[in-house]
Amino acid sequence: QEQLVESGGGVVHPGDSLRLSCASPRPTLPLHLVTWFRQVPGKEREFVASIARGGTAQGYAASVKGRFAVSRDNDKNVVYLQMNNLRLEDTAVYHCAQMVGVGSLSSPSEYDYWGQGPQVTVSS
Repeated sequence: QEQLVESGGGVVHPGDSLRLSCASPRPTLPLHLVTWFRQVPGKEREFVASIARGGTAQGYAASVKGRFAVSRDNDKNVVYLQMNNLRLEDTAVYHCAQMVGVGSLSSPSEYDYWGQGPQVTVSS
């Protein structure tokens, strides 16, 4: 199964910024919708942001809208999540996921390929 590879996590303070990257070992990432989810222990995986294959359409969870920005560079086969003005409640493991078919954006079960996820910790 194709795996996605994320990078860019870390420990930051409230108000800081981080950029996560999601890459694929195969050149199929530009063909499909990619979504970022996040998860904290004991809770379900939560939708964060999505970007359509062309990159012109994005969607965000209300909790991150205006602070996070999803983008993609299809020439480099990479999707990014720019996270600004981070808050304590943004602490989570962040996963990128690739949807080959058509389905509900916010439903993890609709996605075909996943990355392991970098830890993002926002701590004062």
